[in-house]
Amino acid sequence: MQARRADPTLVRQNHFKKMLQSQRQIGLWTGLRSTMIAEMLSHVSGMDWFVIDMEHSPNDFEDVLLQLQVSQLGGAEPVVRVPWAEPVVVKRVLDLGAQSLIFPLINSPEQAKLAVEATRYPGLGGVRGVVSIGRMNNYGAQSPHYYQEAAAQICNIMQIETMEAVDNIEAIAAVDGVDALFVGPSDLSASMGFIGQPRHPEVRAVIEKAFSRILATGKAAGFLTANKEDAQWALEQGCSFVAVGSDMQMLTAAAKAAATEFKAFASRL
Repeated sequence: MQARRADPTLVRQNHFKKMLQSQRQIGLWTGLRSTMIAEMLSHVSGMDWFVIDMEHSPNDFEDVLLQLQVSQLGGAEPVVRVPWAEPVVVKRVLDLGAQSLIFPLINSPEQAKLAVEATRYPGLGGVRGVVSIGRMNNYGAQSPHYYQEAAAQICNIMQIETMEAVDNIEAIAAVDGVDALFVGPSDLSASMGFIGQPRHPEVRAVIEKAFSRILATGKAAGFLTANKEDAQWALEQGCSFVAVGSDMQMLTAAAKAAATEFKAFASRL
């Protein structure tokens, strides 16, 4: 007897996007271009979402494709951070099947509008190139309705990383198609003159106000930190999606801790 499968003609629902306004979702950042890490995070870890980073990692399009494939039907939504809000890059990532995107360094509503337009088809508010068969429409099984339904399942997240962006929070959030704003503490602290100090009191105060202003617009707020107390603080501030570390940071910390522990033990023998 053949196993029953989901209807291949239906556009996949974006559970991560759906839950942004009603549930706090915990995630992890990844940059080690590992399909095994992506598979583990999606199917075993219990995380709600994870980032496949293309901005500060060696992930290329083939890496993204493979990680999207192994995470399909898992419990964690793969969110791709593109290296830039460039229409050709965005088009290719979406054609690979990504449904949730983070756009880095969005400083103005004009930049946010261009980012959103890159995810929408012509005639539907955008400039996204059209291909008849690809992974995004289940190899043609969802044609032609995919083109009309795609935008509703694409989650557009704008990254707030400079004081200019902070000043424009309300205007960026008001752009049609923007679903969430994600505060990037590292670049924001650098733009404030505190490079390498994302926990500086002045930076912290700006981030706290940014969260409040984002939430006041009715859009979801997101954050990344490897610090437990800061992650809890962000959740208390109302952030609905928080990344609580990265694959590289966790592996490095665990390796250092193991080396320290066992070298100390060995030295006593």
